[in-house]
Amino acid sequence: MKTLILGGTREARELAAIAAGEQGFDIVSSLAGRVRDPLLPVGAVRVGGFGGVEGLRKWLVDNGIDTVVDATHPFAGIISANAAAAAADLRLPLVHLRRPGWSEQHGDRWIRVPDLAAAAKTVAELGNRIFLTIGRQGVGTFAGLTSQWFLIRAIDSPAGALPPQHELLLARGPFAIEDEVQLLADRRIDVLVTKDSGGDQTDAKLTAARRAGLPVVMIDRPPLPEGAAIMENVAQVWDWLRSAAE
Repeated sequence: MKTLILGGTREARELAAIAAGEQGFDIVSSLAGRVRDPLLPVGAVRVGGFGGVEGLRKWLVDNGIDTVVDATHPFAGIISANAAAAAADLRLPLVHLRRPGWSEQHGDRWIRVPDLAAAAKTVAELGNRIFLTIGRQGVGTFAGLTSQWFLIRAIDSPAGALPPQHELLLARGPFAIEDEVQLLADRRIDVLVTKDSGGDQTDAKLTAARRAGLPVVMIDRPPLPEGAAIMENVAQVWDWLRSAAE
């Protein structure tokens, strides 16, 4: 059975590694190509976009794909929607692998917002020194905030406009809690801005913000396509793939 894993996440790499050691499974992982030096999964890998729903549909047919696993980042809404549409057109089984989002804990001061624009509007009213941890895309949404200072952390440098007052910190998680506590103190951070990505690779910043009593602007995930089959961990998806292969 030939499976396309739309990847880029730790869960996608774990699934590819499991399937690579099993007879009867032919796995191709696809990465968007937005990170300059990505962590590559085991097995065959393609990099780059497909060209919308039509391009993805053609690729699935040309490559004889039997099943599709959407294990992209929780904020990769466009490819998730395209995958659902293309798989439905071809009547291919598809599952969305999404790790659970973060849960607010006692002492947290979260302000949930629906998108980047709402986050930019909110932080302008909360403080003057902002820790921006949303990745490299979307930073331009904050470029119009000229009074605030931003610490921008990302794996690669953002493209496009940046806030006029900023420091760019290039780093890849996981991050240690004590290091995050020190970073907030050293940069005198007032507000943390992040996406509700979930997982344990970058959640140390939330603990650090809780300890410091800082507000966290939490950007909600985009919705998955209506009626989507959603699983929360690799074990569930692996069971689903084995059932599909029977």
